[in-house]
Amino acid sequence: MKYASHIAAGLLGLGFIVFGLNHFLNFIPMGDPPAEGSPPALFFGAIYATGFLSFVKILELLGGILVAIPKTRNIGLLILGPIIVNILAYNIFIAGGGAVFAHPVVLFSALAAFVLWTKRESWLTLIKN
Repeated sequence: MKYASHIAAGLLGLGFIVFGLNHFLNFIPMGDPPAEGSPPALFFGAIYATGFLSFVKILELLGGILVAIPKTRNIGLLILGPIIVNILAYNIFIAGGGAVFAHPVVLFSALAAFVLWTKRESWLTLIKN
């Protein structure tokens, strides 16, 4: 189980590092933009124009690096947790339809849940006593 946790954390960290860097370096071609005036277009227009998306991508990079290092894994999960919840919320409430079942969304959510589960003793100390 120890090795599975390290592999899952490494994949989770690598994924967030790659997608975080892609925002700044544009090495993965993006798909078609959402239809003009649609909720996804309005959402991305707001977070991109304000610079908020760049801030989130920096946090993704930082969280991905920290999750990949075993000693700092919990801090990385603490940074990536709200980002993953927001990715799920976007896919449920804004993108709609079956977007929540897109492969990257399911993969990153499952990896994060597995790593969090394997580190549950560390997190449970926060709520004891």
